[in-house]
Amino acid sequence: MTRTFGQRLHESIERYGQLCVGIDPHGFLLDAWGLPRTAAGLREFGLRVVDAASGTIGILKPQVAFFEVFGSTGFAALEEVLAAARAAGLIVIADAKRGDIGSSVDAYGDAWLTPGSPLEADAVTLAAYTGTGSLAGVFDLAERHNKGAFVLAATSNPESQVLQTATVPDGERLGLTVAGLVATEIDEWNRARASVDNAESPALGSIGVVLGATKNLLDYGVDARSLGESAPLMPVLAPGFGHQGARFDDIRSIYGPLTAGTIVSTSRSALAAGPSALRDTLAAQAAQLAGALS
Repeated sequence: MTRTFGQRLHESIERYGQLCVGIDPHGFLLDAWGLPRTAAGLREFGLRVVDAASGTIGILKPQVAFFEVFGSTGFAALEEVLAAARAAGLIVIADAKRGDIGSSVDAYGDAWLTPGSPLEADAVTLAAYTGTGSLAGVFDLAERHNKGAFVLAATSNPESQVLQTATVPDGERLGLTVAGLVATEIDEWNRARASVDNAESPALGSIGVVLGATKNLLDYGVDARSLGESAPLMPVLAPGFGHQGARFDDIRSIYGPLTAGTIVSTSRSALAAGPSALRDTLAAQAAQLAGALS
């Protein structure tokens, strides 16, 4: 039987741990790496990160925006990086934060999750401002192709608080915050699919949420203890470690029972080591994270 994204993610975590490195080619990093601020520089940067990550950690998260800056040549560079990462056996999460309605959002799903697409990744980040129900077509596509998605819920930026802590005014969701509503609905989707499949529930679902590590999740209306009781466990993509201030030692206190399915994303704190020291830096961070989780 073909493995779901959740099953593949679980296997990667079991083998390599929970560390994920972002491919975020900021201009200052390109300068520090001796690379030009061009699409060719981004391509070389991305391929060097893939090489350092391969056999060291299991998950990569390319930030699509940096490649979009260069238009078609940037997308061509991204296509090569995505292909190289998947060929190396890495799980690739395209950090594209797409979202829309109807055929438009379905097209985003086709672009990032269809096997053979030039931009094919294993999962994509999505925005649910149009409601999580509007993303159903992408979720269904992900399920058909054994792909995944991560929906923004409580993000790590300080500007998120007012919108993401706004509450549902009526109905059966009365009192839930926007962030809590997104997390609850994604959790319910995973549980419903496991029930429909009528098979042994996988350890992890295939659709997850983004929960920033710099936030008190309860302040955002996200109850990790309640969500962590679900089977399969909803995966979490967790930005905010390293440069943004969150520490590996804090992961259990932040995510509670969701910790086992939490992907710990690091970027600048690792990439600043430079290309020659990146593999060793990732190995050291992976070991530090494993120690914090043991």
